[in-house]
Amino acid sequence: MAATPPRTPFLGLLSWPERQAVARALRTETVGGLVLLAAAVVALVWANTPLSGAYTTIRDFHFGIPALGLDLSVGHWTSDGLLTVFFLVAGIELKRELVVGSLRTPATAALPVIAAVCGMAVPAAFYALTVTVGGGSTDGWAVPMATDIAFALAVLAVISTHLPTALRAFLLTLAVVDDLGAILIIAVFFTSELNYWALAGAFAGLVVFYVLQRRRVRGWWWYVPLGVAIWALLYNGGIHATVAGVAMGLILRTVRDEEEEEAPAERTSHLLHPFSAGVCVPLFALFAAGVSVSGDALGKVFTTPEPLGVIAGLVAGKIIGIFAGTYLAARFTRARLNPDLAWADVLALATLAGIGFTVALLIGELAFPGTAVGEHVKAAVLIASLTAALLATLLLRRRNAVYRRLYEEENLDADADGIPDIYQRTGAGGT
Repeated sequence: MAATPPRTPFLGLLSWPERQAVARALRTETVGGLVLLAAAVVALVWANTPLSGAYTTIRDFHFGIPALGLDLSVGHWTSDGLLTVFFLVAGIELKRELVVGSLRTPATAALPVIAAVCGMAVPAAFYALTVTVGGGSTDGWAVPMATDIAFALAVLAVISTHLPTALRAFLLTLAVVDDLGAILIIAVFFTSELNYWALAGAFAGLVVFYVLQRRRVRGWWWYVPLGVAIWALLYNGGIHATVAGVAMGLILRTVRDEEEEEAPAERTSHLLHPFSAGVCVPLFALFAAGVSVSGDALGKVFTTPEPLGVIAGLVAGKIIGIFAGTYLAARFTRARLNPDLAWADVLALATLAGIGFTVALLIGELAFPGTAVGEHVKAAVLIASLTAALLATLLLRRRNAVYRRLYEEENLDADADGIPDIYQRTGAGGT
């Protein structure tokens, strides 16, 4: 009798080149944003079908690690645990911008920093005004403050065929400062009762992490257990555990030594970005975006002050805050808008910043844990983010058409002058 061939896993294991290709794709904003969008759509469909009971059961299923004092639901493991990796990557990006990027000098950082601060303060004011007039709760004041960097950069990447690179740099810097503001808000305002012994242990762990970095100690077996311990101590200390990711990201060295091919921060970001974009953030979205979109639920979104405040903050507050902050800074300070950008570009970017998905959902969960208002706030975040994305797409497409026309006119002029197109595109061959 012929031997039975060995069984292979479903779809098999990806080969090394295929795994590398998938990782490279997930490092791009377009693919990462599309994966995040797909997870959110699955969550919405799943939570609004007869299988919604299974969704709730899985999301609320508890398991833990007793030795670390942890007993969390699946939903909390994704928001408190997996999302820490996302914030670790964000912390590395922030450190890079502070050390070697556009935030390293006050002159270049001033405009996007002012824009980001205004883009956080004005949406919070819009929310506070809305809920005050409507007699709602001010607990969710921070929900419309956060911009989702993955979604925003994904929309920009899809449209940006001729848009100036300065637009992406401005958005990236603004989003990094925005993330820092959201992290500080979570750490300061959304903490439970503090356990000072646990916090002292977490601080000691961060000091050890810092010393290992400065001593040039290598090896994941040092850093992964230490990182898990810091995360668990912060969680038990009462501070949202995702702050651990940011803290470690800021400690990692950004400048490489002469004998190093990559700095530790760059190497860590390179390794973790695909896992963050392809697993951590989509799983968080899967268990955070599953809200009811029935007629009654949608009616509550537009008739309840808290979700109305979120929509007003993300859609109107972000546009007014970022655009006005940028204009006033350029008008009354020494900060100057990049000469490659027009004010119409800033308006489109301010509209794009109203996409407040990941961190906004997280703050919504912290502000209204396990309440009906919290579910309505989640729905409001989704509606506001979709509205901002559509408005920004319209504006960016118009700007892209303008830049494409200019590009084509320049190429025609170059052809008339006898200068090959390749020189025109690279800026070479000019007089």
